[in-house]
Amino acid sequence: MAERVVSKLKVVTLPDPLARPPAEDPWREFRQVEVIDLKLEFRFRHSLGKYSRFFLELEHRRLMATRCPRCGAVWMPPRPACGNDLVVTEWLELPGRGTLAAATECAYTLTTGGGKDRLVLGYVALEGASTLLLQQIRNYGDPRRLTVGLPVRAVWAEGPVNHPMELFWFEPAD
Repeated sequence: MAERVVSKLKVVTLPDPLARPPAEDPWREFRQVEVIDLKLEFRFRHSLGKYSRFFLELEHRRLMATRCPRCGAVWMPPRPACGNDLVVTEWLELPGRGTLAAATECAYTLTTGGGKDRLVLGYVALEGASTLLLQQIRNYGDPRRLTVGLPVRAVWAEGPVNHPMELFWFEPAD
């Protein structure tokens, strides 16, 4: 009878970060994990609902947030209702300038573009926003430059992209 499951589980022992000999490693069995290698390819249709305007406006190089008419909170990414008082929000365009609040280098790349470059994500405090926006940081040079308070600006893609969030990213403003 032919194998019904092509991809089989394998037991892998992850390396000891302290590089101890196996006999001196009390955590060895906790780093023994089962893995299965699978290639998954699929397409899906995702309704954006009340967030549609945000994604549509990206094609026009506009960063749209929402503002609460009661408390004045400006939500970026936008929210259909204010998280503070549950009032329906209004649309507001924000400038593409802000400061870096945090950044991290990711161990993966964006799957939509198939890129091989390291991915750096940053939380950006856009001028006029009450919240932070998580987005790619590019063209920063030395990673030590990515410090809290670094002025950044939105930069827009010139060619076609696979997902609306790939239409823009942030770079140091200077």
